[in-house]
Amino acid sequence: MCRLLLYKGNQPIQLAHLLTKPAHSIINQSFDSRLRLDTRRPINGDGFGVGWYESQPDPELGAAPCIFTSVTPAWNNMNLIRLAEKIKSPLIFAHVRASTAGSVSESNCHPWQYGRLMFMHNGHVANFHLIKRKVQESLSDEIYLTVNGNTDSEWAFAVFLSHLKTPKQTEPFCHSDLKDAMLKTIADLNAWAKEAGITEASMLNFAVTDGVSVVCSRYISSRTLEAASLYFSSGTRFESYKPGHYRMIKADKREDIVVIASEPLTFEKADWLTIPTNTMVVITSKLNVLMYPIVDEFHNPSPMGRAQEQSTVAVVKGEDRDDGARDPQHREVVFVEDHRSLPSAAVNNSPTPNMGSAGTPVFTQSVATA
Repeated sequence: MCRLLLYKGNQPIQLAHLLTKPAHSIINQSFDSRLRLDTRRPINGDGFGVGWYESQPDPELGAAPCIFTSVTPAWNNMNLIRLAEKIKSPLIFAHVRASTAGSVSESNCHPWQYGRLMFMHNGHVANFHLIKRKVQESLSDEIYLTVNGNTDSEWAFAVFLSHLKTPKQTEPFCHSDLKDAMLKTIADLNAWAKEAGITEASMLNFAVTDGVSVVCSRYISSRTLEAASLYFSSGTRFESYKPGHYRMIKADKREDIVVIASEPLTFEKADWLTIPTNTMVVITSKLNVLMYPIVDEFHNPSPMGRAQEQSTVAVVKGEDRDDGARDPQHREVVFVEDHRSLPSAAVNNSPTPNMGSAGTPVFTQSVATA
């Protein structure tokens, strides 16, 4: 099971602060993963990738991200360490791979890029070989020819692209268009699996960005199983207070930094919130973070109806906080109900929400982290 990480901030961050310096950085997770569901392959050593966008627009460089991939294990690549010390970016994707489909090659390393879009995946499309022909037949020639590798993940990216009207546009996308394309991609994969008689659950933790907004899913095609782990942290500063130890500082109500990761990067329990299973996370261009329940046949509104969440995080040695950066007991997260996908009975029985400025129903939920 792969591990992924993404960062979006108002200010660029040195890649090393995410990739190499934290004691539980994503590079360390490549050989010391604590929360993976698939224990048969404890090492994420089948390659890695990191992608980033320029801090300032440059017409000569264009809007597409720069991506560096390699088939060598992430912990043993000196070029990655050198680059991480010298590159800063306000939007970063990183991925370490444990192969479930496709050979070990650079073309199969995440993330992938198409125009200004970048995409990565943690999980697998169950029995992908049984639906691969359906996937390919659904694509236009132009998108079909963009696939260079042979992983289920890259073909899922191709399906995602097929749901955008102009996937190679040079202007930023509306985040709602990216969200809708992601939902349609998940729905397509589920429909093809059902037609093929596949009963094994697919694990679809997808992440996509256009360099301005980000859409990420934590999803499994099951009403009873938990999806692969995914955590969320936000604040005003992400800083080191001693070698290898980082914390997210929330000095005021602003959200200047958002980090989403398969496993927490810090040892501070109050820094991280578990993203619920079968949830879509949207980070807007202004760093507003919205969470949408994915309401389909696998939607289960009762967390008790699923297997228990794993209760331990990376290396939980959380030190007492006296800086006021986080309330150690509770955090608040905004959930947005998308009534277009809810059955009418659920709409009628749902609590009355506060209406946002754009008429969007917004629910605020207090989440215990202890």
